[in-house]
Amino acid sequence: MQYLPRGEIVRDRRTTKLLIAVFLIVGLVPIVGALETTPTTIVVAAKDSSAADKSSAAYVCDGVNDHVEIQAALNALPSSGGVVLLTSGTYNCAGIIAPKAGSTLKGEGESETYLKFTHDGRINVDREYVTLDGFNIQGSGYSSGVKWLGVMTVRASHAKIHNITGTADASIQAVFLLIHDPTVYAPTLQDIEFTNCKAVDTGTYGFLHNAWGTTNKVIKDVRYENCAAINCGKFGVFNPWITGFDFAELNDIEGLRVKNCLAEGNLESGFHFEFDPKKVDCILENCVSRNNGQKPYPTKAYNPNDMSTHYFGCGYYAPNADVTFINCVAEGNSMNGFYTTNGGKLYNCVEKNTAIGRTNFAYRAPAGYYSVPCRSVNPSLVMENCTSIDSNGYGLQVDLANNVKIRNFHLKNPAGINGKGSSLGGTNGQFDNAR
Repeated sequence: MQYLPRGEIVRDRRTTKLLIAVFLIVGLVPIVGALETTPTTIVVAAKDSSAADKSSAAYVCDGVNDHVEIQAALNALPSSGGVVLLTSGTYNCAGIIAPKAGSTLKGEGESETYLKFTHDGRINVDREYVTLDGFNIQGSGYSSGVKWLGVMTVRASHAKIHNITGTADASIQAVFLLIHDPTVYAPTLQDIEFTNCKAVDTGTYGFLHNAWGTTNKVIKDVRYENCAAINCGKFGVFNPWITGFDFAELNDIEGLRVKNCLAEGNLESGFHFEFDPKKVDCILENCVSRNNGQKPYPTKAYNPNDMSTHYFGCGYYAPNADVTFINCVAEGNSMNGFYTTNGGKLYNCVEKNTAIGRTNFAYRAPAGYYSVPCRSVNPSLVMENCTSIDSNGYGLQVDLANNVKIRNFHLKNPAGINGKGSSLGGTNGQFDNAR
């Protein structure tokens, strides 16, 4: 028998182990590849889609009740999910489209794939992990039974809404509605993402959050990026309070993130939170709100029982709220650029031309930055490196306030009210413990 030297035995064992490892890795490659399967995709073509699109489609619509074919395609997806692809064209939908859990409804772009909803037609996201991407929605002619919903109504968590442009007439409450409805989805509504979405030229709210019932009303971890609400309430009026973005109507809101968004030309406020809901850990960053508050000022003194005397007209309306504004701009809004009280924090924000073109201040005194009352938390208001430019009223008004912190504020060329460019405690004489 021939013996190998000890060194050769060691090297031989190492070589054997290396070869075994290589074979194991190579053997695993097809297993890993098998696990990374391409999701099932079902193609739907519109009546006016191209001949090539129709030839490759599993479902071809006839231009009437096209929601039926779209829903059939969604229902045909496996339980693991998949994609329904709507090719370029116009889909006339007179009924509801309801994606199943884990599915994606995808178009070929907001200027390519159009869904036109009539006869109470809309999209309901009532299952988790749904993605909607790349199409245009239009809704009109809704009945009173569904008017409190949206053309797109999201009622389940973990939804992604990307690259969608929408509009609606004044017969429905919103284009994009995010609502906790316990009869549809009882858990906390959370983890919702809007990216590159727009509501344009509407008769109703652009983006609206709401909640029904009395329990579990907090909506958590909603993200908006590169979204826009433009001319909401310009083409019809669902009600007199139409805003571009309303993040807290009857719902509480926690963990909201809004980045690089635009509100422009809306009937009432651009970005809006109602007073009563709880607003916790909300951040708006690099947003622009301009020319909002398109309706006229009230023509008589404020009366809590007379809704005609109520008015917002703000770029950003965040009363009684833990809301932070970073590098945000308000320009040309009718009443206030920024309305923040009891927890508002503003860093590097700019207000320009508040109340520009308005002349009758008998019942309203506009201000670029407004915080009245502001005293229930400590600090009640923080402003750092903020600027007011060419306000047609006060540049800054703070009253009924204490524990206010204002640093490095720049006031440039305000028209003022009664000869005053700003008012700190000048209306009610309460401005304490401030610096």
